[in-house]
Amino acid sequence: MQALILAGGEGTRLRPLTSMMPKPVVPLVGRPFISYMIEWLRGHGVDDVIMSCGFLAAGVRDVLGDGSALGVRLRYVEEPRPLGTGGALKFAEELLDERFFMLNGDVLTDIDLSAQLAQHERTGARGTLALIPVEDASAYGLVRRNPDLSVLEFLEKPELDQLDTDLINAGAYILERDVLEDMPPAGTIVSIEREVFPALVGRGLYGFESSGYWLDIGTPQRYLQGTFDILEGNVDTELGGLLRNAGRALADGAEVKGRLVAPTLVGPGCEIAAGAIVGGRTVLGAGVTVAEGAHVESSVVLDGARIGARTTISSSIVGAEVEIGEHCRIEGGVVLGQGVKVGPGNVLASGVRIFPGVELPEGAIKF
Repeated sequence: MQALILAGGEGTRLRPLTSMMPKPVVPLVGRPFISYMIEWLRGHGVDDVIMSCGFLAAGVRDVLGDGSALGVRLRYVEEPRPLGTGGALKFAEELLDERFFMLNGDVLTDIDLSAQLAQHERTGARGTLALIPVEDASAYGLVRRNPDLSVLEFLEKPELDQLDTDLINAGAYILERDVLEDMPPAGTIVSIEREVFPALVGRGLYGFESSGYWLDIGTPQRYLQGTFDILEGNVDTELGGLLRNAGRALADGAEVKGRLVAPTLVGPGCEIAAGAIVGGRTVLGAGVTVAEGAHVESSVVLDGARIGARTTISSSIVGAEVEIGEHCRIEGGVVLGQGVKVGPGNVLASGVRIFPGVELPEGAIKF
């Protein structure tokens, strides 16, 4: 089975994490984010993956290569300019099989694609959308279905009296290749959600009600939530299985003189000094240094970062090669871009984002 992953966005909502790194390969619990999607696809029989890229495409190829390390054949299509979700689909047409999965590359999920495929075959559909129930349906575009599971209509920004369903588009589709025949030519900007799918209503478009874990990780807050859910095993992943077997704390190849609190993942080459505390719900990338008396909790610290003595970090994201001095406090959704230098005595809070290369002198900011 084949899959097309849409990964061409610039990841603007995740900046500064994505200022110098393409979103598909932003580290998530020690692995490129998109590797979780490929692992999930492979578990449902997908062995041929086409990655539709745009922004920083070479960076995706450099990290993922030909897919052999992930157990799939991986090929790339690079859009000359942003073409929208439908435009990206049409641009990849020459590589597509007669039937294929199409996925939004922003999602962390473990929904049952095999059951979706079984329904697709049973109904003779041209397209089948995975639908997922949500608690607050008013914040999303809803999908109504007929009794035979075919799509009746799409409701964008529904009124309260229209909330007779809680199903939203989960960004996972099964499509027959003939769907592309009615689309504008390659190179045209097209939205599959707003143009292609509405045109297919009554013409072989069905909805599959799925269950399981589903999260769009396109913001720092959701990136952290996805991190916590992998660590805690709330989403089914291979890494989650390894963590479970290790008591939810892994620190292979690290020098730990301080204390680890599960769940936590500490990368190789890390040094955690005496009196330091790391965890729970924390990920340290490779080669991170945490000095004496520092405390890192509910946070992600990427490769090569250095945390000063008696500094506390909570519910925040620290980019690669960041240097944080002594006696700092960083909390409340702060995101530090690659190579940021924070001098001693700074206090950062309330979702502040510091972009790559910025240097803050000693005591410069105190929220």
